[in-house]
Amino acid sequence: MSDDVLNTTDDGRFRVRLVHDEYAENPRNDRETLVHVITIDTHLGHYHPVDQDGGPLAWAWERLKWNVWTGVDAFTRYVSIMHGGIVLESAPEKGARSLWYMTGEEIFDLDRGLLSEGYIEAEMEEYQAWTTGDVWGYVVEERVGWTRDDDPRQFMETWKSVDDCFGLYGAPYARAEARAALARFASSNVTEKQAA
Repeated sequence: MSDDVLNTTDDGRFRVRLVHDEYAENPRNDRETLVHVITIDTHLGHYHPVDQDGGPLAWAWERLKWNVWTGVDAFTRYVSIMHGGIVLESAPEKGARSLWYMTGEEIFDLDRGLLSEGYIEAEMEEYQAWTTGDVWGYVVEERVGWTRDDDPRQFMETWKSVDDCFGLYGAPYARAEARAALARFASSNVTEKQAA
C-alpha cells in the first residue's frame, strides 16, 4: 500500500497521509447513480461493459448501432429531440467506449437542467478513475508521545490515527478532501488551546 504524507500542521501535532485505496468499490454499483450507460465497444471483450443494463433508451441504441458511421450521432439526436436529454460519449484510451445519458425528465428532476451535463461528466470521471486505479483515502494522524512505565526517561513519539476516509475517486479530489480534514483538526487544536 503506497502512502505519502501530504501535509502537516504548523505545530507538527497533526498530519494527513494520502493512501491508495486498493479495495475501492465500482461506483456504478452505487444505487444512487442517476446516469445511464450504454457500452458501445469493449474492444473485442477485453473490457467489461460499463453497465449491464443500458437504461430506458437502450432499445433505441439497439436499433441504431448497426450503422457504425452515424449510429452515435443518430442516438444523440434522438435522445435530445424526443426525450430532451443529454448524451456524452466516453472513449478512453484504455477501457470500454460508451454513451452516458440522462433523459429530459431525469435532468429536470435533478437540477432543472442547470448543471446536468456536469453531473454526467462527474459520473464518467468517477468511473474512469476507478478503472485506472485512481482511488484514494486519507488518514489524519496525531503525534503522540510515549514513555516507558519502567523508565520514564525513555521517550518516543509515534503517529496515532484520529480520522480517515476512503473511496475518494480522483487524486485532485482526494488531496482537497485530505487537506480539508487536516484543517478541521488544526482548527479544533487551536480551539482546544484557547479554551484551556
